[in-house]
Amino acid sequence: MAQDFQSFLAEYSAAHGDDVLVVGEPVSADQEVTAVVDALARQGRDPMLVFDRVEGLGCRVATNVFASRRRVARLLGVELAQLHEGYQARARRLLPTRAVESGPVTEVVVQGDALDLRRLPLLKHFEGDRGPYITNAILIAEHPETGAGNMSYHRSMLHAPTEIATSLHSRGDLWRLLQLAVAAGRPLPVAMVIGTHPLVMLAGSARVPFGTDEREVAGGLLGEPLEVVRTPRHGIKVPAGAEFVLEGEIDPTAKVDEGPFGEFTGYSSDRSTNNLLRVHTLMQRRTPVWVDIVGGRSAEHLNLARIPRESEMAEKLKGRFPGVTAVHYPNSGTHFHAYVALKQMRPGEARQVMLGLLGWDPYLKTVIAVDPDVDVTRDEDVLWALANHFQPHRDVLMIDGLPGSPLDPSSSLNGTTSRMGLDATRGPDFHGKLAVIGGAARARAEALLRGR
Repeated sequence: MAQDFQSFLAEYSAAHGDDVLVVGEPVSADQEVTAVVDALARQGRDPMLVFDRVEGLGCRVATNVFASRRRVARLLGVELAQLHEGYQARARRLLPTRAVESGPVTEVVVQGDALDLRRLPLLKHFEGDRGPYITNAILIAEHPETGAGNMSYHRSMLHAPTEIATSLHSRGDLWRLLQLAVAAGRPLPVAMVIGTHPLVMLAGSARVPFGTDEREVAGGLLGEPLEVVRTPRHGIKVPAGAEFVLEGEIDPTAKVDEGPFGEFTGYSSDRSTNNLLRVHTLMQRRTPVWVDIVGGRSAEHLNLARIPRESEMAEKLKGRFPGVTAVHYPNSGTHFHAYVALKQMRPGEARQVMLGLLGWDPYLKTVIAVDPDVDVTRDEDVLWALANHFQPHRDVLMIDGLPGSPLDPSSSLNGTTSRMGLDATRGPDFHGKLAVIGGAARARAEALLRGR
């Protein structure tokens, strides 16, 4: 299969044209792309978006790719109901990369005095952002001993013509690789990938053990080895089909201003590690598309990070607790809430399941457990269960002083948080009887309304 974004866009548009919205009118690079995504979301719409004319950019902009879970399921070749299983099955099948001599990203290579990052087609997303941000910045760094490549997302903004300010606030595997570089007394070579096949982008959010090469996860998701080329200076293996790649080094001794930026919480955050990336090389397609991710509480921003996380949690919980039937992280809860449906095999099992989820996922603050007949993908159904099955004096569990997300505006300055489980299952002593509509009446109603 073609592993570049533009081939994906053409193929997907041909197969699912009703799921792609092309905006031909001119729009500003200052917040108007975000505004269109937000306006569509308020209408209950989530198409992939292509902007043909963004003022001052000189190239098309694509965004909202991950806003639809159904679209992600199509990428994985499964029905929506099998999204978690489909993701896990592919992500576990690690495939070594395939080296190639060239690819779309090698069509233009700029180094030395000709390098000027101010020419990148940058977008400003929110009024309170410090400036335009690269929201689709996948940083790749390689382990100094094993060569295993870590891929992860980090918000990034232009600091100088050849410098990028970025934040490693997740304190994830890239942070660990940076500490290895600090211990060795050297900068950390990295490559920033901006725009590639959506399945490769999804691999950038994979939750895998330290030392796993996420480029091999990308191969598993693609169903074939990821084709890579090496960057000119440091020889980092990057997707050959990328739209842009910036090669450089993170200087562990330098600190620069970065933030505020509109984060997934819906609030502007200036919590940052304030790292500096010095760029030596720009690689790009001759006629690129700028693939953007609208930040803030957008469905795309949340789904891209959440689907791999959900898939892992669903697999863990179902493997340990056979009664678990569904797991869902609602948009309304950003990354801090989760719903889990289960058929309890014994008293207290809902609490045990919730404790497992709260322990495995450090971002979660609240888990609500419900019965299997409650649709966890619908907030109103979960809140109905909470209203009718839950008693605060007996159905709450709470734990304090645990590590949480540093971007949580309600957390302590050191990032600790409390966590809560709400048992909204009916329990063995519940005696309510559901008011139901008979099957024949339902069928008749559907027939009467069909086509109206």
